[in-house]
Amino acid sequence: MKIVFGCDPNAEAEKKVLMEYVKGKGYGEVEDFGSEDPIYAHTAVKVAEAVASGEYDRGILLCGTGIGVSIAANKVKGAYAALASDVYSAQRARLSNDANILCMGAFTTGEKVRELMVSEFLGNEFEPGCASQPKVDAFVSYDSSRG
Repeated sequence: MKIVFGCDPNAEAEKKVLMEYVKGKGYGEVEDFGSEDPIYAHTAVKVAEAVASGEYDRGILLCGTGIGVSIAANKVKGAYAALASDVYSAQRARLSNDANILCMGAFTTGEKVRELMVSEFLGNEFEPGCASQPKVDAFVSYDSSRG
């Protein structure tokens, strides 16, 4: 699996810890799209474009709350960014919603919770044909119809 990370300057330390965690767990190749730009939307869009294009399998974004990066990433066609603040939501982002980007807050969640969220997000796969399939099909269809 190829995983791309990005954040704003507020979340640089947290991103680095998560990147090391992912490498240590052997989830796959890790790439850092940076954190220098104080306009988090720029980094979030770069990550979202890379995931939506298929260059990367999953993305992980952080900012103070995770809200801004999730809004920005979801503007990219084919990017399905889920903001999670708990482990169950991160798990369901994959299992029920086929999200391809996980967004988290550096100021709103602790280190161990972030690690567990990443594990659930990277360690689960959406099951085609499951009960959630019609729901996912609906938003993917709408997304595909956008110009």
